[in-house]
Amino acid sequence: MPLLRNHGPDEPCPSCQTGPRTTTRIRTASGGRYRSPVDLCIVDHPLVAHKLTTLRDERTDSPTFRRLTEELVTLLAYEATRGVRVAPVTVQTPVGAAEGVKLAPPRPLVVPILRAGLGMLEGMTRLMPTAEVGFVGMVRDEQTLVASTYAERLPDDLSGRQCYVLDPMLATGGTLAEAVRFLVRRGADHITCICLLAAPEGIDRITALLQDLEVPCTLVTAAVDERLDERGYIVPGLGDAGDRLYGVV
Repeated sequence: MPLLRNHGPDEPCPSCQTGPRTTTRIRTASGGRYRSPVDLCIVDHPLVAHKLTTLRDERTDSPTFRRLTEELVTLLAYEATRGVRVAPVTVQTPVGAAEGVKLAPPRPLVVPILRAGLGMLEGMTRLMPTAEVGFVGMVRDEQTLVASTYAERLPDDLSGRQCYVLDPMLATGGTLAEAVRFLVRRGADHITCICLLAAPEGIDRITALLQDLEVPCTLVTAAVDERLDERGYIVPGLGDAGDRLYGVV
């Protein structure tokens, strides 16, 4: 299996071959490289870094946090949708015919993981308003860190569908990996996960859990942080994304 590697600004993305993508090779603490079926994309852009820095700040209140999350997701979604399927179309302009493209059927499916993923939905649908939206509710056992599904609202048959999974934090990796597997079991044939932040341990675990995945899977994130703490929180991270979006309940 090929190693993840840098893709410079003049190189095409390996998952879609349609345009340049900036990614970064991640190394573990021991110096090893990831061997993964997941195409890792870390978006390197000044506006992404600026908005992420404000999200990290503990002084940022919930209304500002929600707004910045939407804005940051829209920036990440621009990169994440490079491989979205399109079909050729001809339209009539005021002065002549023009060749272009439109989103190909079936429509892409956006799947936020409840509850924190809901805070990312508006930013994603702002860029792709014709996408359909489904939901999956997953909860992580804080003792075992194992994720389980408690609710879902998705089509029974996802055959031929491109799915975009929204989850702010890739921490231990179990929740996101289970969500991906859930969609693949329904027939999805192309998965893109969008996270604000990721931890090296989470990337390691999702790599292990998705080793036998038979569909393309891409992880798009704004940054990979240092590590997880003993509670499974990303360090330095930005705290609990759900609590900062909606308050503690």
